[in-house]
Order: sequence, then structure tokens, then C-alpha cells
Amino acid sequence: MKKLPVVAIIGRPNVGKSSFFNFVTGRRISIVEDTPGVTRDRIYEKVEWRGRNFTMIDTGGLEVGSEDPITIQMRRQAETAAELADVILFMVDLSTGLTAGDEDIATLLRKTGKPVIVAVNKADKVGDMPPEAYEFYNLGLGELYPISSAHGLGIGEVLDALFELMPEPPEEGDEGEVISVAVVGKPNAGKSSLVNRIIGSDRVIVSDVPGTTRDAIDTYTKVDGQEYCFIDTAGLRKRGRISDNIEKYSTVRSLGAIDRSHVVILLIDATDGVTEQDTKIAGYALEQGKGIIIAVNKWDLIEKETDTMEKYRTEVLNKLNFIMFSPVMFLSALTGSRVSKLFDMIRKVYDASSRRITTGLLNDCLTEAMITVQPPSDKGKRLKIYYITQIGTFPPSFVIKCNSKALFHFSYLRYIENQIRKNFDFTGTPIRFKIREKDEEGDD
Repeated sequence: MKKLPVVAIIGRPNVGKSSFFNFVTGRRISIVEDTPGVTRDRIYEKVEWRGRNFTMIDTGGLEVGSEDPITIQMRRQAETAAELADVILFMVDLSTGLTAGDEDIATLLRKTGKPVIVAVNKADKVGDMPPEAYEFYNLGLGELYPISSAHGLGIGEVLDALFELMPEPPEEGDEGEVISVAVVGKPNAGKSSLVNRIIGSDRVIVSDVPGTTRDAIDTYTKVDGQEYCFIDTAGLRKRGRISDNIEKYSTVRSLGAIDRSHVVILLIDATDGVTEQDTKIAGYALEQGKGIIIAVNKWDLIEKETDTMEKYRTEVLNKLNFIMFSPVMFLSALTGSRVSKLFDMIRKVYDASSRRITTGLLNDCLTEAMITVQPPSDKGKRLKIYYITQIGTFPPSFVIKCNSKALFHFSYLRYIENQIRKNFDFTGTPIRFKIREKDEEGDD
């Protein structure tokens, strides 16, 4: 698969990289907060300029000399983004002037051998370049571009300069459906470790500090000809514990990651078991009609006895009994045990979510179900079911026509659902039903 040209935004913390990224992409993807170090991971987004598509990467602030563990990992992420990039946008801050940190970053960027554009941010007045910006020529990286990310000034000139330095775009082709997978769960369940294990690189910051991943991070990989997009999300915390704006943004983004996924991997910490927060995450995924895989992580830390796995599986499904259709997998992101089996299950759940059953087969199943268990009756009036037909996918959705919705008891609908699941493979996906009376019209 041919990749799009890549532009990486590099710079010290709090120089306005995320504001620029959000302005260019047209939506609030990166968290913007007046706190250094807010954007910790690389954030990807497809951008179009002058008819050409490219990928832009926003990175965490680069502090070359710091020995703080998180800062060191942020530095590695920024360096990795620079390695991936075809062109680098080096952003500096007019209001602080040239700093030793800027000079250190410039030294690193020169070593990459990549073309670099220097954007002098926070130049908030229209007109000629501010005199105080000229000191940035000392970085030895060529032309300067004064901009204001906050007010949208000079952005077009920067994009034009980036455009001229990009390699030729790839030929367009039919690349097929990308399966989007949201990895969700409570903080510190191992989501980032799992994504890194799947991808085979330190793509996402891993730390034993809960909540290290604040943004939803998209990572692409290809296995057996199928492309996957894994979305590593900030750990969802209980609402009462969301004490600042950054946590609020992260929670919204995590729910948004579920919204734009095909399949959700609900990661359970084996040492904690299913928590109240896990049930809420699962409930939201169910409401959105997403395919769901329950993955029990840190299985290497559990002492094993006879039938330990089956007993644990039963316990998990008892607590998550509203998604009994979901497969339960046991793995260890740390050791890699059983992680490779996730791809087969993701594909299986995706296929189930997109599956269409012909009306003839559905009605054969319905007839057999009604012969085995007769529809219910009330006060001498019996439920009559005329037919069933599928009206949609993601999730599979069906309309059932009958003589009376009032007679269609929930328990009998559940029975029909179970018979459909028994005859057709809908592993991991919810099924939706609309009950219509014979002459009733609906938005099908």
C-alpha cells in the first residue's frame, strides 16, 4: 500500500503546534490547553491542500535535555515522527524568542537530512515580518514563515511551502475497507501496551502512570492483505474523577473513538476483573451498535488451576451479561501471548457486523422457530408473525412484521434472536430489531 506524504510538526512545548494542527485539519483533534506537555503522543490526520492529500503528525513538545521519564518518551515520539516525515515543520514561539531548546531541536533536525520549514508562531499582526523574528535565522534552517495559529494568519503560505517540498503523491487505487478497531478500557488496563505489541513498535507512550494516553491515537497496520486502524484511547475514568479540562477532552475523545470504529476491544485488567467502569464502556459500545471483543489482559499474572480460564470467562460474562454474544479472549500484552489471535477474531466480528442474510433464509429460520416454540397469546388473541427481513448492517438490523406489537413479548423476541444467532454467525455483534404491525410504515 502506497503511503501519503507525511508532514511532522516539531517544536518545544507550548509553542502552538496543536493549535496549528487543529486549524489546518479543521476540527479539534489535538487537545489544546495552555499547559506544556499536553499533547504526549503523535496524532495523525489526513489533510488536503491544493488538491493533494498528505498526512500531518502533531507531536508532543520536544525537550532535549530533560531526564523526566515521560519527557524522554515524548522526545522519542517526536524523533520517530521526524523519521517518518517527508517534510518537517519546525515551530518556534515569537513571544519567547530564540531559546537554547530551539537550537538543540534545530541540531537534531539537521541530522535527519529532511527538508525543514520554520514557522514563527504567535506573530499576531498582519504585515511584514516582525523585527524580533529575525533572530530565528540563527537556527540556520533557511526561510522563516511568520504565522498566528490562533488567528489563522500566514497558514496558507506555510502550507504552500510544505506543498513544494513534498514528494509526488501516490497513484490512487482501490485499497478496500480499512477495519477500524477502538481499544478501550479503564486507565492502566494495558491499552497502549497492546497496541504497541500489535504494531511491533513503541508507537504509543507506555507508562505505569494511569492516564498517560490522553488523546485517541490512530495507528495503521496491514495483515494478510487487510488494513487495520487501531485507535488507542485515553483510559475512561469515572465522571466524578475527571477533575480538569484535559481529562474531560480525553473522555469525549474516547467515546468518539468508539463512535468511529467498526470493532471495539474492551480490555479488562485480569488482576482487577470486570469493574463498574468496564460495564459502562461496554454499555456505550452496545448502544452504538459496535462489534465487541472482550480481551482479558495481564493473563500472565493470574495463577492457573484446572479450568481457571473457563471459570474466569463465566465470571466475566455474568458481569457483562448484556453482551453475552461477545467472544472473550485471554492474552498478555507484556509477553505477547495470544495477541496474534486477535486479528482473526477482529475479522470474524467485522464480518458478522457486515453480514447480510437473504429474506428467504431468515424466514425459514423464523418458521422453524415458531414451530418449535409457538408465539405467545393474551386473552385469546395470539401473536402472528408474517415475515422478517434485514434492513441494515453495522449492526445487523431486521424488521419483523406482525399483527400486534403489544403481543410481541420481549422474551419471545429474545428467543427469535437466539435462533437467528444459532443459525447464522453473528459473533460479537449486536442485533437490532424493529417490530412493525402489518399495515404500519416505518423508516426502514
